[in-house]
Amino acid sequence: MTTLAAGTDSFRVFGTTATLLVGEPGRLADARAVADAELAAVDLACSRFRPDSELSRLNAAGGADTAVSELFADLIEAALRAAALTDGDVDPTCGQALEDIGYDRDFALVRAGSGRNARRGPHACPVPGWRSVRLDRDRRRVRLENRARLDLGATAKAWAADRCARVIAAQTGTGVLVSIGGDMAVAGPAPGDGWRVRVTDDHAAGPEAPGQTVRIRSGGLATSSTTVRTWDAGGRVLHHIIDPGTGEPARSCWRTVSVAAGSCADANTASTAAIIRSEAAPSWLDNAGLPARLVRNDGTATTTAGWPGDAGPGA
Repeated sequence: MTTLAAGTDSFRVFGTTATLLVGEPGRLADARAVADAELAAVDLACSRFRPDSELSRLNAAGGADTAVSELFADLIEAALRAAALTDGDVDPTCGQALEDIGYDRDFALVRAGSGRNARRGPHACPVPGWRSVRLDRDRRRVRLENRARLDLGATAKAWAADRCARVIAAQTGTGVLVSIGGDMAVAGPAPGDGWRVRVTDDHAAGPEAPGQTVRIRSGGLATSSTTVRTWDAGGRVLHHIIDPGTGEPARSCWRTVSVAAGSCADANTASTAAIIRSEAAPSWLDNAGLPARLVRNDGTATTTAGWPGDAGPGA
């Protein structure tokens, strides 16, 4: 998913590319400073690849009651909300499953062959389940049951995009779009015709990539795909979207799903769940009133709930 606008700032974060746009170019440096601080705090809270992160400490606690920061509690709460809204299709207890298929360090290293080989095969099993996460917001304490290990990748970057956009707009007074790995949030006044966004399989692709250009004025837009974060492990082509019911990469008729919603976090929750729900996804999205564009493995697209007309994969 690529933004089409002038005056952008792009940088690396969370092992992916972030893009920042502001309505007043003179506020770009201020907006970047806010984004850097907010994203650094989120990374320290919930990176699965940092031994000093709160998430790593919680996963290593062996089920013990663990004190957490307000920020980390917010991130866990967002992940549990996503699980509840999707009947567990988007589940934060996929940490062990991701490690077992070789996604055990920064993705660039996994793709380069530095990750461990996938260890799962015929004996893969369902993940422990989101109800294994016991969050006490009042005491700011968390306990993981059933040997659960957290991974917040399905919700944290979308939540961070929402937070960055909201804080930047409040502190700078300008309209802003924040994209993290293609998950986008906007806040403040939008341009007159909205923010122009190119929806593609790969957020890093250029404007010529097959896809569709749409406009957003509020809320968020997220894309989940099985085509970008892929790697080979012992002859198996794997991707990072885990089906909690199997503990394995989801088998879906959709290669890419893009969803617009009132927030980036909600859009990401729906796009991830749609991949997992496969053929059942369009009716679920329609019933939820969520505009979406779903692209099958052959490149044909289906839309729901008022998503703009799409002339096809090259539109």
